[in-house]
Amino acid sequence: MVIKSAEYLISSPEFTKCPLPDRPEYAFIGRSNVGKSSLINMLCNSEKLAKTSGSPGKTQLINHFAIASIEGDDPAANKKPWAWYIVDLPGYGFAKVSQTSRRRWEQMIENYLRKRENLVHVFVLIDSRHEPQKIDLDFINQLGVWQVPFNLIFTKSDKENQRTVAANVKAFLDAMRKSWQFLPQHFITSVIKKHGKDKILAFIESSNTQYYKEGNG
Repeated sequence: MVIKSAEYLISSPEFTKCPLPDRPEYAFIGRSNVGKSSLINMLCNSEKLAKTSGSPGKTQLINHFAIASIEGDDPAANKKPWAWYIVDLPGYGFAKVSQTSRRRWEQMIENYLRKRENLVHVFVLIDSRHEPQKIDLDFINQLGVWQVPFNLIFTKSDKENQRTVAANVKAFLDAMRKSWQFLPQHFITSVIKKHGKDKILAFIESSNTQYYKEGNG
């Protein structure tokens, strides 16, 4: 899949304020400072599409990006672009904010994930530099309760040696096996080296094909 264009569309305080659900949508979420904005920028070939920040908890709204892409890997192909959304969700690790703000974020995220009708898939970002974190596992288990389809993206694999990354990924998947009979697909990524980009876009392309084949959009 080749991204032809990607642009910021709108930031919404709740799912009812989001754009019309007229195209497939893919949400990205993870703990604060997991590298979410940088990953979105890598996928879209833009360094400034999603705003990155060294301050955890910077994302506080539901941010939509309008994407146009074509099938295959030939950027010169004369094909009609597919329209879809990337959504940047607030982190569930949360920064140092008031209890009221935290609860508001939690409710906003839950309503979006459970009620957004054109949400095809959620990508949960996990920092590959660390051993399994309870907050990540708890969030994933909650997605299971809500029956929200998701995959895992292990980020920042270039920030640690590959043996450690492989061990942390294996430990995380082993921890999931205690609660999950079947594990979701996972991707290991590096924004610096562009690792994982093609595989994630191929997954989205396949999902878009299925979405439109079923007569949606």
